[in-house]
Amino acid sequence: MSFARRPRLLCLLCQCRSFSTSYRRLANNDAPKAAAAKAIGTTTTTTTTTTTTTTPPTRPAPKVVPPSPLEHAPRSYGKRLEEFTPTPLSRPIGLPYPPEPGQNTGIDNRTLKQRRDDFVNYEKHLERREQLSVGGGGDLESEDQDTEKADQGVLPPGNRKSKFSRPYFRDWGNMKFHKGKTFVAPPRLFRAEPSLYFPNLYGQTLLKNEGPRDTTPALRGRVSVVSMFSSAWAEDQAASFASAEANPALGALLAANADRAQRVWLNVEEDPLKAWLIRLFLGGLRRRLGEPNWGRYFLVRRGVSDEIREAIGCLNSKVGYTYLLDGECRIRWAGSGPSEDHERDGLVKAVRRLLDEEKASRES
Repeated sequence: MSFARRPRLLCLLCQCRSFSTSYRRLANNDAPKAAAAKAIGTTTTTTTTTTTTTTPPTRPAPKVVPPSPLEHAPRSYGKRLEEFTPTPLSRPIGLPYPPEPGQNTGIDNRTLKQRRDDFVNYEKHLERREQLSVGGGGDLESEDQDTEKADQGVLPPGNRKSKFSRPYFRDWGNMKFHKGKTFVAPPRLFRAEPSLYFPNLYGQTLLKNEGPRDTTPALRGRVSVVSMFSSAWAEDQAASFASAEANPALGALLAANADRAQRVWLNVEEDPLKAWLIRLFLGGLRRRLGEPNWGRYFLVRRGVSDEIREAIGCLNSKVGYTYLLDGECRIRWAGSGPSEDHERDGLVKAVRRLLDEEKASRES
């Protein structure tokens, strides 16, 4: 009895069929590996728990954030306002947790495999869709998330935002309200206990042959007058609070306490073309500010999210903002838009008060 000999070479159609029928999915191959790794992990944990136990360092609990004092202020999204009059800040603004270097850098540290896994993950796409259209879909889940963020002080209630339906020129239109002034500076310092924190940002300084760095190491341990702006118009508004020409008393106070007080500039520019133009004129910035201030001027490209802007009251990207921080990066005083006479005097008194507090804490 003779059998037909099996051919060694198959036709292309047979090869495709044999490949498709014999192909095993990666999930089936990864399942026993994951189970074995899990079993090894359980055995190692059972043996090590009997010998030593290590407790991870605990972070301080975040502060309770009160409702936003800027609930009715104009924004780049939501309902357009026809009338608005800025009022003094009645409650502290900021983030409920202290800043740490490495936060809000805007750098994607994922590997190629992690990016691929996130790209094919449908749940990740749903989360991104909710981030882009918060409250825009009208579903109950997004409304519950907006209500939760509004209770935490991140989003104002009744003013839902959607990046899909955000007017492009809304910030320019809001400049008609008192030249874009969002709020009036508080008449006195916020107390240290309920004060909230200024976020950590990441940007390029004016130092030569130096890469980008975090802002928190530059702010921690010293009284800082921070000017935050995104254009020449906003820079002039912030300079009306803290520049030596507009506020000579503040300039003299900072110069007399150079080892304990400082001024910091944060130029937030997310447009790549505008950021490239700023880099072309870094030499002029160095000559204007002076070499001692090169390490305190930051060009921030990314990392300033909408939640951060809501928390610190930076609601208009075309307006300049001024913040007074203590040595622990807490916002003790803030101003927006062009300054007024009483605001400049209040800033000088607030800086002097913080210096006295810092001196008393050192002596005690």
